[in-house]
Amino acid sequence: MHSRVAIYRSSGDVHSLARRAESGLLPIFRAQPGFEAYSVLEADGMIISFSTWESAANADAASATAADWVAENMSDELELERSYIGEVLFSTVLGVSSLEGVKA
Repeated sequence: MHSRVAIYRSSGDVHSLARRAESGLLPIFRAQPGFEAYSVLEADGMIISFSTWESAANADAASATAADWVAENMSDELELERSYIGEVLFSTVLGVSSLEGVKA
C-alpha cells in the first residue's frame, strides 16, 4: 500500500476548499484503480492532502489527476509546495502492520 502526501499553500477559506475537494476530487479518486482512502487537513494555513493507494503506480497516477483538478478548480487559491509518494509502513486506520512476518 502506498500514499501520496501533498502540501499546499492556501490563500482561500480552508473549510470551503475542503468541501470543494470532497465534492469534486474525491469522486474522481474513488473511480481510479487502487483507491483506498483520502483525507484533507489544515495546519498553519497549509492544506495537507493524504491519499492511499494499492500501489506506487496508482499513487503516481493520482498525483497527476490531483494536479489537473487543482489547476482547473483551485489554482487561484492553492499552490503546491511539496508532494511525496511512499510506502505505508503501518496504519491503525488502514489495517496495515509493520509487524506482519516479524518473529517475536
